Amino acid sequence: MKILVIDVGGTHVKVLATGHKKRVEIPSGPKMHPAKMVAAVRAATAGWEYDAVSIGYPGVVLQGRPMVEPRHLAPGWVRFDFKKAFGRPVRIVNDAAMQALGSYEGGRMLFLGLGTGLGSAMIIEHVLGPMELAHLPYKKGRSYEEYVGLDGLKRLGKKKWRREVKEVVLQLKNALQAGYVVLGGGNARLVKKLPPDTRLGDNSNAFRGGFRLWNGRYAGATHKRITH
Repeated sequence: MKILVIDVGGTHVKVLATGHKKRVEIPSGPKMHPAKMVAAVRAATAGWEYDAVSIGYPGVVLQGRPMVEPRHLAPGWVRFDFKKAFGRPVRIVNDAAMQALGSYEGGRMLFLGLGTGLGSAMIIEHVLGPMELAHLPYKKGRSYEEYVGLDGLKRLGKKKWRREVKEVVLQLKNALQAGYVVLGGGNARLVKKLPPDTRLGDNSNAFRGGFRLWNGRYAGATHKRITH
């Protein structure tokens, strides 16, 4: 099966398909609504062959459907019919969950995406569990995202931000009893010294995760198992 993987972001939509080595990047932003995204992707991938589509969505996804509109894009995503638009079967997961899926190497893994906000997901013995930890209270009346997201980085500066990242990683790892942590997202590269049992991910793992969505018995629901 040939898969088209779409990683939807606030500044770019990144696209790759089975059999292609070079990804395509399409500018997004606050005027990007889903119909415009589909049209841009189809135009950029004209001539590509694919049987199914995986979408990493920058927001809450429940049972394969977006539940809230994305914060940095135009509205219209929640009720949009992606299957009809692409004319292919479509599976949608949270973007952090898709990157987590591509980063997984067995056991109990916690994924934290350090970007504009804080993405999170956990995989326990091949079962994917998207999470929404970003807006939970952390300290001083602020959330985890307000400390380790982009706003926290700007407010605290790199040195203090790195200390908060370390503290958040250790706190969440212990609370969730994760065997190891993967740090992904665009700002993960700014972390100089990684906490114990932590490794850096790679944004390209989102594509690997998108391909894995169609492997084995996994059908986009968090209660089903994934296979390599």
